[in-house]
Amino acid sequence: MATPSSQDLTCQELVELVTDYLEESLAAADRERFDAHLAMCPFCTTYLDQMRQTIRALGHLPRESIPPEELEQLLGHFRRWRHASPP
Repeated sequence: MATPSSQDLTCQELVELVTDYLEESLAAADRERFDAHLAMCPFCTTYLDQMRQTIRALGHLPRESIPPEELEQLLGHFRRWRHASPP
């Protein structure tokens, strides 16, 4: 079994980088770490596939189509999730 190194990407880091990955805006080194993680993690591979399917299904959702109070609530959930420490 391979031991993780400080260069290995965690599942949470992958989730945080998935948008940049899909938009092809990751630095080369980060993209290599992302791809290496995908090669070893079937769960993140499934997550990436689900994100691609969601994007294809929804296309582009204009920000204006989301009521301001719901947008703020949604953003609040993402902020709390992102700053939550792993168990």
